[in-house]
Amino acid sequence: MSIPVIKVEGETIPEAWELSLIETWRNGIEIKTEYDKESEPPSKDCTMIMVIRDPLKEPRIHLSFPGGFVDLEKYRLEVVEGVHDNWIDPESGKWTYTYHQRLFKYPIGSVDQISYIVEKLSKVYYSRRAQAITWVPNFDPNTDDPPCLQRVWCRCVEDDGVLKLNMNTHWRSRDAYKAAFMNMFALTDLQRVIAERLSEKMGKRVEVGRYVDVSDSYHIYGSYFEDFRERFLKALEEKKFYNKNIRLSRCISSDHPLVRKGFEAARRLIEIEKKTGLKGVYTLQQ
Repeated sequence: MSIPVIKVEGETIPEAWELSLIETWRNGIEIKTEYDKESEPPSKDCTMIMVIRDPLKEPRIHLSFPGGFVDLEKYRLEVVEGVHDNWIDPESGKWTYTYHQRLFKYPIGSVDQISYIVEKLSKVYYSRRAQAITWVPNFDPNTDDPPCLQRVWCRCVEDDGVLKLNMNTHWRSRDAYKAAFMNMFALTDLQRVIAERLSEKMGKRVEVGRYVDVSDSYHIYGSYFEDFRERFLKALEEKKFYNKNIRLSRCISSDHPLVRKGFEAARRLIEIEKKTGLKGVYTLQQ
């Protein structure tokens, strides 16, 4: 027996994420994790490759992800803008990293790896060296919660005179149900930011191209099975993939008034956190 390798492909983030969960549930291997309680069944696990052909295309949000619009926007701001980098303080038992910190201010040498990617591709848009890493080998192995994201790789291709930024992300471990969707939503927004910065630096149009997401261990924890059946699998049976009536839909556009309201609330909470120094709603790193 071996760990299955599964590939899914979709036009949008919700489509690919949904297919990835279906395939993991149906075809993933049953295997224990370091976090299981004796009463919990083993996880469903596989090595997963997700291809999203148009990562910014609407609808961008799957309504079955276990979180709210406020959580989603706070997480995006955390990854792309670094709003929670100030929570990093391992000596006090607080966070040991954020993805923004590792990508924009890598601890060894304080390297802005995203600026490097932009600089490298602005000179040679087809370079294979435009990458950023998160792992700190003399620190992360000994922590309780090391980074799941390991590497971001970017390369441009030319299509009818327009450059398209392709991006791959590589993950050592992934909570498929409770974290992967939020991860992809935030990382593809980072892809948008890189494309915009590259376009400005080169003085030519650079668009967001396809996104590929690779996880060594892509898993649905046994402790989540009941919630997964009730929230995710039941929605597959009862709702359409996309319907303007959100009560009948599994997805929603990121520009929907309800989503915008949640995103605005998230930004207000971030401002309150800045003024008071208090943590608001917790968002997942992994």
